[in-house]
Amino acid sequence: MGLFTSDAALGLLRGAAAGAAGTTALNAVTYLDMVLRARGSSSTPEQTVEAVEAKTPWRIAGDQEQRSNRLSGLGALTGVAAGVGTGAILGLLSAGGFRPGSVVGGLIATIGALLVGNGPMTVLGVTDPRKWTTADWVSDVVPHVAYGAVTAATLHAFGS
Repeated sequence: MGLFTSDAALGLLRGAAAGAAGTTALNAVTYLDMVLRARGSSSTPEQTVEAVEAKTPWRIAGDQEQRSNRLSGLGALTGVAAGVGTGAILGLLSAGGFRPGSVVGGLIATIGALLVGNGPMTVLGVTDPRKWTTADWVSDVVPHVAYGAVTAATLHAFGS
């Protein structure tokens, strides 16, 4: 028998798909907020990539413009990985029999995504949530609530 049972593998795939749907919702709500409030995008994803780079032997190649473009792409990809990864974990838990209702499942997905998304930034000193304004919190929490709701609803639709 391999590392995963077929139920676990299916749960992982369903969770990853649910996380991808949730990530799409998070991004859509974030971009809508940017449109409505005419605010710029956050630079913390790119700053997080730079902070990781500073602590590892890996370097992002290119001239200033190329490096900036790569940082932007890597920052966005880390968000996708966080959302899909959180969903995958939830899918594995579901395959193992943990199936909370929609509200609790959405709350768990929201909290998981907040921790996976903001935890590394906080640990690396890129941001300090204790110093965030109310607007900062709203800009962060509302999209994550959308992530949690869509991820939980998608898992539920899969029968997970």
